[in-house]
Formats: sequence, structure tokens, C-alpha cells
Amino acid sequence: MPESQTLGGRGRLVDYANLVKLPHTVFALPFALVGATLASYRLPVRATDLLLILVAFTAARFAGMGFNRIVDRVIDARNPRTRMREIPAGRLSVAQAGAAVALASAIFFLAAGLLNRLCLLLAPLALGWILFYSYTKRFTRWAHLVLGVALAIAPVGAYLAIAGRWSEPPGVLLALAGAVLCWVGGFDILYSLQDMEFDRQQGLHSVPAAFGSRGALWISRSLHAFCAGLFAIVGVLMPELGAWYFMGVGLIAAMLIYEQSLVRADDFRRLDAAFFNVNGAISLVFFGLVLVGRLLG
Repeated sequence: MPESQTLGGRGRLVDYANLVKLPHTVFALPFALVGATLASYRLPVRATDLLLILVAFTAARFAGMGFNRIVDRVIDARNPRTRMREIPAGRLSVAQAGAAVALASAIFFLAAGLLNRLCLLLAPLALGWILFYSYTKRFTRWAHLVLGVALAIAPVGAYLAIAGRWSEPPGVLLALAGAVLCWVGGFDILYSLQDMEFDRQQGLHSVPAAFGSRGALWISRSLHAFCAGLFAIVGVLMPELGAWYFMGVGLIAAMLIYEQSLVRADDFRRLDAAFFNVNGAISLVFFGLVLVGRLLG
């Protein structure tokens, strides 16, 4: 099936926005703000901190997605689903995409340095991991989990941006990162079902290519079950989050069950709704409830 969630219209800005799948920002950005909200229970949050978090997140995401499109340009050109992406289709050159990635990386480091010393020290590791993901499907079926770690950096980084130190108790950030990792890994496995046969033909690695659609669905479901459990653990470790937080966890669990119900081993027709619509709602609703709990608590 062809790709969706692209912006219509023409122009260089539209090309760059589609290069990095701008609508997919809805997945991780709300969870970055969840991390900042959790930190606000310990320390005050300044408007400048939030602005720098948004800048750092946007720049890191742009760099990661742009780099992925550069690295995968030959593969994308072979895949009927992705051959109309900006680089294979000739709307952007490798040099243009590379310059944008370099600029975004520089902005990310600048924003990290303006936040605090810890963020600046960790910035190379964070960006390095995000860029490393682009190579993983060439040698491991677990690239989905590498992507999960990349997106889990967002809430952890936002927490550190506010607090300047690890969470207390330490398990809060570990559980939060683990939950996002399992959530992303689970839905990325679903998304990759549509490329299962192509991956096998090209010698690329993925969970569906390795285990087939039925095995991939069970792995995805298991990851989403762990996701809900880890989000609940965050609430146990931070009881001040209160009832609104656990309401959010309950809604996440319900939406994950619904997401899984949309995809069957022999029917991928509703895959797009499962991938974008449900997961976008999960991140936005959860952040909304976490924020309401903070404001009313």
C-alpha cells in the first residue's frame, strides 16, 4: 500500500516536511512533554526550558528522519510503497537532505547546551543512537526495539532538561523509557507487516520477515502488554501523579487493545488506522490527562 500521512501541496518547505514525516511528530512529542511534567513535581519549569525542549526534540527528530531517508534511499527506490519519497522521487537531492540534517544536528546540540551541562554531555550519545537506528534493519530483526529506544530518549531527555539529574526514585525514568520503548516497538512491528515480503526479498531484517505475520502480531501484543504495565509502574513509583494518571494508563491499555484488534495476520487493510490514528490519540490523550492531573493536583 502507498504511504500516507504526507502533506499536500508543492514547495521546498513541503518537501522537507514530508522528508521527515512531520505528522508523525505526534507520536513522541507528547511523551517528551510527559517527561517534563513529571520533572515539574520536583522542580519549577520555566517557559524557556519548554521552548528549548521543543527545539531540541524537533531538531533531533528531523536529523534522525532525514538521515534515515539518506541511508535508505536505494532501498526506498526499490520498494513500491516508498519509491515516491522525496529523495528517490528526485524532489530533494542527497546534498540538500544532508545539509538539512547537519543543520538540525547543530541546532540540537545548541539547544541541549542551553538547557544544562548534563543534556549537553548526553547529546552526542542520544543523537548517535538515533542515527544508528537507520542501519539496524541490515543486520538485526530487532530494529523495532532500537527505534523504541530512540523515541524513549524524548521523555527521559525532557525530564533531565528540567531536573538536571536522574529521577528519584531511579525506577521512574527507567519504567517510563521502557514503556515508550515497548509501545513504539509494538506499533513499529505492526507497521512493518506491509513490507514483510519486500524485506525477505531484499535480505532485510524485521520481526515480520523473521517470524511471519502471526508471530509478529504476538510479539507486538506482548510488547504492548508490557507497555501498559510499565506505565502503571511509573504511577506506583510516583504516587503524587494521582488518579488522573491512572485514568490515562487505563485509556492507553484500552486503545492498545483496540489497535491490535484492527490488524489480523491475513488482513492489513486497517493497518494505517492502527498505526497513525490510534497511536497519535494515545500520546495526545495520555499527555492531556497527565497535565490535567498536574494542574489540578
